[in-house]
Amino acid sequence: MEYIELQDMKMPVIGLGTWNLRRNECVQAVTTALKIGYRHIDTAQMYENESEIGEALVNVSVPREDIFLTTKVWSNHLHYNDVIQTLNQSLQKLQTDYVDLFLIHWPNPAISLTETLKAMAQLKTEGKVKFLGVSNFNTELLHQAQDISPVPIVNVQVEYHPFLSQKSLLEYCQQNGVALTAYCPLVRGREVNHPVFEQIGKKYKKTAPQVILRWLIQQKNVAVIPKAARREHQLANFDIFDFHLSDEEMQTIFRLEQGKRIVTI
Repeated sequence: MEYIELQDMKMPVIGLGTWNLRRNECVQAVTTALKIGYRHIDTAQMYENESEIGEALVNVSVPREDIFLTTKVWSNHLHYNDVIQTLNQSLQKLQTDYVDLFLIHWPNPAISLTETLKAMAQLKTEGKVKFLGVSNFNTELLHQAQDISPVPIVNVQVEYHPFLSQKSLLEYCQQNGVALTAYCPLVRGREVNHPVFEQIGKKYKKTAPQVILRWLIQQKNVAVIPKAARREHQLANFDIFDFHLSDEEMQTIFRLEQGKRIVTI
């Protein structure tokens, strides 16, 4: 396993994304991933699967302190009291005393960012949250959040894959001690048969998704959270630490950028 180590935070570079995983499928997916060796689990209030993830965390023999657990507060719950209440509800569902990373899921211009971050900082003071971050923030908003927050903002989670550049945001993160977590790293399977990935994959005896994930984590301060319900896909996604792309191969993939966005709100 490789890690991003920033401001006392040690985040595994690959985690299990759980969007759209629910009920027993979610319990089984998280349980299987933890048995494989995943130590980074990503969820959110809006995913409506925190209870299932909590069940999986209790059922496995992995110590809680070895798991990096992320959840998020939804954009209509960003007033001070709502943030506090939401996180307490999440902790109850997750059956844990704390989360490692707590994110604002989407920005909401109608609610003061100062108010939201003050509540999140209070939760950190109480020991219910280890680290704070944001999701779906651009560079300007991230910078604003850092200026406002009473405690460091150490992570931003955004859609990032070979067909959607995050160049300016990533450069800012790399220069300012922020980790970038890429969701939809495999473009939800829509471009995995692209000949560039297949050609590079043949050289290393790797699949196209493995090449994409390697390309992402090989960038400084980047982590990935591909969703995978099936064990064989989880195993494949996890098997990306025994090869290294050349600078030329990295640049070849960078040139695939076309501003293709999968997720909108």
